[in-house]
Amino acid sequence: MATPYDAKGIIQSLERTVSQLDEAMALGRELAPGIDRIVMVAHGSANRAMLGIQYWIEHFSPSIEVRRYYPSELMAQNPKRLDARTLVLIASKSGTTKETVAAAEWLKGKPCQVVGFSMRDDKPLFGLVPRCFTTGETPETFTAMFMLMQALVGGVMAAKDEWPLAEKLLSSLKALPVAATEAALQNEARSSEEARIYKDDRILYHVASGPCFTTAYVFGVCILMEMLWMHSNTIEAAEFFHGPFEVVDRNLPMILLLGEDPSRPLMERVVKFSCQHTERLMIYDSKDYAMPGVDPEIRGIVAPYVLQAALKRISVKLSVWHGQPLTTRRYMWKGDY
Repeated sequence: MATPYDAKGIIQSLERTVSQLDEAMALGRELAPGIDRIVMVAHGSANRAMLGIQYWIEHFSPSIEVRRYYPSELMAQNPKRLDARTLVLIASKSGTTKETVAAAEWLKGKPCQVVGFSMRDDKPLFGLVPRCFTTGETPETFTAMFMLMQALVGGVMAAKDEWPLAEKLLSSLKALPVAATEAALQNEARSSEEARIYKDDRILYHVASGPCFTTAYVFGVCILMEMLWMHSNTIEAAEFFHGPFEVVDRNLPMILLLGEDPSRPLMERVVKFSCQHTERLMIYDSKDYAMPGVDPEIRGIVAPYVLQAALKRISVKLSVWHGQPLTTRRYMWKGDY
């Protein structure tokens, strides 16, 4: 039997994050006059949260250059523009990720400003950066670190570009824990049925566009591949018709994610095509979720995290069908690699 969904516990676990949102946005406003670019550095789900944040910077800001790196890639490439007018956001859920810790140490020799994000303040990353926000213990670190990073970036855009949505963003981020847990509860029955239908499939394709690719990647790679050892392929909608769509047939199971951002028409095209060629579809649309407390103008920014909360319930049910707890690993944290 799947673990019951503890909505109250999850909301409580995010209280520390919510309590720091004002501080994160204020820091962004404070740093804004001195920066021209934002560089985001992380592995795993934190890197994908940064992907969505990068999308919105590029969409809204006329002045901020933005780049995103994996830590080892950053050190190998050694970009020459890591100057005093560069803000680096560096994140690690555990605070111990080897490559991220190494990158934080490496950045100490650079003139750029650095802000860290992690779960705990007693791990190496916290001590290597001048400023670090910590979420505390929560099963939703992916959402928590997004909230803090997005608040900080919202503050930067507000001060540097006079972005008019900063206060709406702040109130909406504070409402996100409830909005996300309501989405998970709303999807409880559906997730049970979909887990039953697809329990014998070991290959699953995920397609999303824009910031919702964040969710497609995290659910497909960081959960289904990492935790359930499924063959999971994530595809960006903009690239779907340039090769990947040739594998679609009547037997291929697919998860299609639709958000509320400017890339939505790209996904609507994918949905239309897929509905013509397979019935094995799980279509998740953020418009189907109420998102109480989230401002209409901010729904697109938080939509990936509402969809993630809904989808995550499928993995919990699949783990029961597979007889494999989501904590199981073959290689991760088990020796050198």
